[in-house]
Parts: sequence; C-alpha cells; structure tokens
Amino acid sequence: MVRGVAQSGVRLANERTVLGLIAIGPGSSNADVARLSGLGAQTTSRIVSELEERGLILRGQVLRGRRGQPATPLFINPNGAFCIGVEIGWRHFEVVLVDMAGVSVRPTRQYFDQPDADALLQQVAAEVARLRESLTNEQREHLVGIGLSSPTSIEKNLQPAGVTDQPPQAWDRLELKSRLQAATGLPVEWYNDGHAATWAELIAQPHPRMRSFAHFQIGIAVGGGLVLDGGFGEGGCRPAELGAIMICDGLVAPSFVHYLASLGSFMRAAEKAGLPKPSGAPADWDWAALEPVVEPWTNCAGQALARGIMSVSAVIDIEAAVIDGPLPDAIADRLLERVNHHLQQLPTITQRPPPAVKGRVGSVGASVGAAQLLLFDRFFSRAWNLMAT
Repeated sequence: MVRGVAQSGVRLANERTVLGLIAIGPGSSNADVARLSGLGAQTTSRIVSELEERGLILRGQVLRGRRGQPATPLFINPNGAFCIGVEIGWRHFEVVLVDMAGVSVRPTRQYFDQPDADALLQQVAAEVARLRESLTNEQREHLVGIGLSSPTSIEKNLQPAGVTDQPPQAWDRLELKSRLQAATGLPVEWYNDGHAATWAELIAQPHPRMRSFAHFQIGIAVGGGLVLDGGFGEGGCRPAELGAIMICDGLVAPSFVHYLASLGSFMRAAEKAGLPKPSGAPADWDWAALEPVVEPWTNCAGQALARGIMSVSAVIDIEAAVIDGPLPDAIADRLLERVNHHLQQLPTITQRPPPAVKGRVGSVGASVGAAQLLLFDRFFSRAWNLMAT
C-alpha cells in the first residue's frame, strides 16, 4: 500500500502517489485514493483538483446507485504528457510515441544488416523529427523527452553482430545518449533494453497482475528483467541479465542462454545448415523455407530457456516466466510449447517449476518501456507497492 505524508514540503511526493494510484487503478474515486494513500480526504481532494487543472487527470461520469455519496471515477489524461521511445539494437532501431496513459502509437522500426553508429543516429534523429512534426502544438508542449533503450554492453559485442570497422566508443550507451540528445534537442534518458521491455510487460499485465515473474525478451540476444513482490518502482522491476545465465549445453560444455535461445543463434544455425541467412523483420522471414532449422532450434532454445527459468526460480519465487519478442505467433507458440515441455522434464527438489507464458507486448517492448519509464520517473511515485491493490 502507498502511504502519502500530509506535511508541508512533500506536496510533490503526494502528487506522485495520487497519480500513481489513479494510473494503476483507473476509475478510482477520491475516497479510494485517500484510503490507499493514507492521505486525508481534504488533502486528496485538493491534490486531485490541482492535477485536473494541470490537465494530468480526467473525471469520468458520476457513479450513482451505490451507498453513500455518488463517486466520480478518476483517470489519467492520455494527453497530459507524451514521450518518445527509442530502441537501438544490433540489427534494428525503433521509434514510437507513448502517451501518459502508457499507450503507444505510430511505431517505426527499421532493420539493417551492417549497423553504422553515425548513420543510425542520423536516421533515428530524422524519425524523431518526423514524429514531432506529426504532433499538434499542444502535444509538442507536453513532450517530456526521449526514453532510449539499448543493450547495456552493446559496444562489447559488436564483432558477433558483424561490426568490425567502428570504434566501440561510438556505441557506448552514454555516447548514444549524448549524441541523440544533441541531434534532437530533447532530453534523453537511457535504460537497459531488457529492463524496459520488462516494464512494458508489467504495465500490459491485466488485473490481477502477477506479483513476481521473470521476463525473457527473445532478440538477437536474450534480454531480461525481474518483477519482484508485486512492486512498481525502482525496487520492484529490475534489470537482470537472464540471457547470461550459464547452463549446460547437452551436458557437455557450459554455455549461455544467449547462445542457444536467441535469434542470433537461430541465424547462425540457418547459415550452418546452408540456408540463406534471414534478415529484416522476423515476422517477414520465410519460415517455411527455414523449417529444417525451426524444429531443432525451438527444441534447443526451449531447453535452454527452461533451464534458465529453473535457475531463476531456485533463487526467487516467481509465478511464471514470460517469453516475448518479435517472433511471429506460430513460431512463438512452438517455442513456448517446447519451454513448458522441458520444464516438466527437469528434476525438482521442493516445488513445481513455474510455467512459461506468452508476453503481451511483442517486438515494441523495449522502445515502449523506455518511454513509459521516463514518464514514470517524471510523474509517478517511486515507492509503489500497488500490485496488492
């Protein structure tokens, strides 16, 4: 439960708490917010009125027919603020607009075979400019900045991605952040791509949300994150290098989930089998022609993910493992079936393995999550434990 503090000097914290409760419980009334925040009724009513005047929340139709005074539902105003989400990966970039309610619109994703930092940043800046031009004057005034996501160590893994002629410094996350900020004139905040995708998945979960889960984002590498004890906020949704979990490959040599369950591993398997190396959006790959690789890869990747999930669950009690990424539904379903199959085959000591379930965000998780995180940092409480509400 969120506890507000009704003392002078903490108005901002109380505003964040109220906004957070309305965001996670759309349709809450003044009384609901006061009860959950611990703030007094008058304090809550004053904060709600001020937030409404600033255009951050909306009042719905009065709910009649209940006991007591009629209640007015409160909602986050989608037009109260906007953020641009940007994801930069080894083989693609994505730019998307996200409103204050966390809804994404107008995504643009471009793929490339040979990444070049200078050309990439120019293209991203051009897409950001195009997106800003599509906004109304009022929307541009409410644009808070750019949430940028990328792999934490992208500069250390350029050679496997096919980059051999560029300095690693050009890909460092701080360099990407400062250069994008200079190119767009907008403030930029950086987030790990796996963490951002996990945040987007958490926001997309229906009520009642899972209190604890592991999130595996299948891409060129395997991104990851953890949601712990039902908590939003800095402590409740954490980045985690789940792709770096070391497992045993066929009980012969130690390996990583990255090397066995990523799309990068699939592309290497296709090349090894003499098939054309797939490129572009995975949804557009010729999966029928790639079928000789699909079956063994989904089985191998499913086994690797199952072992990774069991490693996580040995340390943290999770309800499920969410598997997501840019795979087409048919391939994602086959991979998920293999993960759950291998989970049931693994030995356990004290408890049953958590199930693997399909994610709800798909390929846009990292870009959308980065924008949502920036909006969260700007407007909402950083001490939520709202999942229990």
